Amino acid sequence: MRRLWTAFAALALAVVVTIGIVSADGSDDAADAGDPTRSRMVEPDALAGAPGPLGDLYSRGNELVDGGAVAFRDQLSKLEGHPVVVNKWASWCGPCRAEFPFFQGQALERGREIAFIGVNSADNDGDARRFLDQFPVPYPSFRDPDSEVARVFRGVAAFPTTAFYDSKGKLAFLKQGGYATEAKLAEDIERYAR
Repeated sequence: MRRLWTAFAALALAVVVTIGIVSADGSDDAADAGDPTRSRMVEPDALAGAPGPLGDLYSRGNELVDGGAVAFRDQLSKLEGHPVVVNKWASWCGPCRAEFPFFQGQALERGREIAFIGVNSADNDGDARRFLDQFPVPYPSFRDPDSEVARVFRGVAAFPTTAFYDSKGKLAFLKQGGYATEAKLAEDIERYAR
């Protein structure tokens, strides 16, 4: 019986070592498996050349920008004529981390017609920048340490929160809480960002 356990232990060790070697080959098993929460490698200038005000917006991709509610309202007015999707996030927010890759993908797919803006609320710059290094997006995020910007779209209550503006600049829908899938985010973009 002891030999059987020794053989079993040796086999288990061989399996663990083999898995470790396969994983250490530089491949990313989560990415290979299509893990929806896996961050995509997004270049900050991925939407360079987008038309008009969208191009101006995306020229500040993956940056934290200042200016508070006044600058945010000004940005919205410059984007009139284009639907806008605003995602409020924080580096410490687990649901924000889970859904951020969905915003990466949708911004890349739809960013030449729809404006995407981030709002980094109740966070500190160091943690927020590390978060953006891990989850780069082609659009800027407004610094919002006191939730002043989030108040503009009535998005103070929950993390994350997503606001959808129509092409006339009217707030069409506010989603409080995270998206479970990119498909659900895409559905709301199609329904409200028009």
